[in-house]
Amino acid sequence: MKRILTISALMLVASIAFSQQNAVIGNVSSRAKAMRMMNFSRPEYQIKDIKVYTDTMTVYSLANQVIYPFGEWDSIEYFMTNNKLHWYRESGYRQAFDSSEVSVNRLRRLDDSYLDLFYSIWTRKIELLGGYIADREVTLINGIHPGMSKDDVFKVFFKKYPKSYTAEVTVLKVVSGANEVAEIYTFKGTKLRHIKIETSYKYY
Repeated sequence: MKRILTISALMLVASIAFSQQNAVIGNVSSRAKAMRMMNFSRPEYQIKDIKVYTDTMTVYSLANQVIYPFGEWDSIEYFMTNNKLHWYRESGYRQAFDSSEVSVNRLRRLDDSYLDLFYSIWTRKIELLGGYIADREVTLINGIHPGMSKDDVFKVFFKKYPKSYTAEVTVLKVVSGANEVAEIYTFKGTKLRHIKIETSYKYY
């Protein structure tokens, strides 16, 4: 009986060790994949780090495009006039970090795609607080839009790459250097389903 228990215990220990070894191998593989993708990155995006975890790839970029995915504008009106799309505009106020109120504009499309924008007295530009884009007519300044193929989206940020590296990726996050803005690209199959924009700005 003791011998059976000893053998069972040894088998359990061996099983745990095997699982831990596989986990380490998986982590190393993900890191190696990320490092190789760094070598394929386009210089204009100034990509400083990449992390790969299960179905999500996170890219850290110093490029202004990440902060201003629709370009840099001096006013909401100028953006709406030059964007060439019809937006429904809603105006309101939100509380800033110093308890003051700041005017925020929500630009909405018929399918409920939207952008939340405000004018910064510090940058003297329109800053993007957040957004959700599923409308295929809405295109970022780098040419990315919903409905685009996954391959074409990755080609915006990388010159080339092994297709196997992105086969299991369903979410691509492109984050600004100071973690202020994150562009989150969600794929369904081989197509870009929608784009979500999140920010950690204080309102100025």
